Amino acid sequence: MSHEDSVPRLNNLAESLGMEITDFSEGMCVVELTVEEKHLNMGGMAHGGVHATLLDTAMGGTLVSIISKEEWCATAQLDISYLNAVNEGVHLVATAEVVRRGRNLAHVEGKLATGEGKLVATAKGTWAIWETRPKRRGG
Repeated sequence: MSHEDSVPRLNNLAESLGMEITDFSEGMCVVELTVEEKHLNMGGMAHGGVHATLLDTAMGGTLVSIISKEEWCATAQLDISYLNAVNEGVHLVATAEVVRRGRNLAHVEGKLATGEGKLVATAKGTWAIWETRPKRRGG
């Protein structure tokens, strides 16, 4: 089942960082961001949390693209390998692939690269899947 006509809304964190979903179709969610000064760590490079949020968003979105509209999923585990530092001004592109989807778990792999294709980080993660959307927690 394809969700091409309904690109998911970014969560508030991803949106506040300036991330954008540039492609969303069955089995694919591409998330992009150009690194700005606000994304830098104290050493002047992109903060690892930016990498993590890009990867988590692309990986979760890729799973969302293949589950039914009634189902719900959430990250249960995320393991990131940081391969290269990223300077301000660099455009980043996160992509993912669902390696295996079971009834209650999915295994997903992600890649984060520069716009020129240089690999910046890789990730492997596990997502929990529920048959129905949970009731929103009060707050």
